[in-house]
Amino acid sequence: MSTFDRQADTPPQPAFSKPVYGKPQCVVPAGALLGEGVVWSQREQSVYWVDILSCRLHRFHPATGERTTWAFSEEISAVAERAQGPGLIVTLRRGFALFDPASGGEPRYLHQPEPALPGNRFNDGKCDAQGRFWGGTMDFACTDATGALYRFDPDGRCTRHEEGFAITNGPTWSADGRTLYFNDTKNGRIYAYDFDLASGTLSNKRLWLAFSPGDGVPDGMTTDAAGRLWIAHWGASCVSCHDPVSAGELCRVPLPVSQVTNCVFGGPDLRTLFITSASTGLTAVQLAAEPLAGGLFAVPMDCPGIPANMFAG
Repeated sequence: MSTFDRQADTPPQPAFSKPVYGKPQCVVPAGALLGEGVVWSQREQSVYWVDILSCRLHRFHPATGERTTWAFSEEISAVAERAQGPGLIVTLRRGFALFDPASGGEPRYLHQPEPALPGNRFNDGKCDAQGRFWGGTMDFACTDATGALYRFDPDGRCTRHEEGFAITNGPTWSADGRTLYFNDTKNGRIYAYDFDLASGTLSNKRLWLAFSPGDGVPDGMTTDAAGRLWIAHWGASCVSCHDPVSAGELCRVPLPVSQVTNCVFGGPDLRTLFITSASTGLTAVQLAAEPLAGGLFAVPMDCPGIPANMFAG
């Protein structure tokens, strides 16, 4: 990959150590059309993830192998646990909603921020350390730059922070919480912003990393306890690890699928990297070569991740 520091011709060298990882294993051969939205539940010791295009939410309990699936009437794209109530906050096609897996009832919409953009849908998202949910929208056709980044607060306020994206992914934060990273997937770019945790505002947008040809495009991502960023590569069969300051690449975890979509640290000690993937758009020949496309993978790591933030509402 190429990194850009605006002025230098030579990318800065990484200052963070290279992680050590084990062999990837497909723990759920789900065959998802578009696996995404993966999050680890500390209280349930389970991993949640979605199949956006099949309108399904999945849960996997690694200790027992138990799997549960919920079907929805529209696309579900991202998930976070609630700190003050039962169940989850999720993004559906049109906005933010609550869903309780224990009852299995219909999700309840909280807010739909784009009624004038019926061709858009929500995509990736997660909560910040103050329990606010950040979610991005995108053009369902992945062509027009109609997507935006929203912050949904526990009191129900919704704020639009960024716009002009065909496909949004992320976000994730630096270990100190002072930087937010966000993906302009279609253009193969990751931007960094100064992040004010108290107010939940962004400033000082700058290009942090641009993908080179052959590296696919950046999809979902997460941060580990050492502060390194882990980025899923759609179209390049890997997850890469990066120095959060220089963006220098530290390692790549190769996977037996081309469309790698998202990742999160989980397990009892948060030392397992769970990775989602997709099978949508692959030809019959490609599917034959990638029988695990759409599966959920697990990779043992030498460094733990950071527990997922919960929605404070």
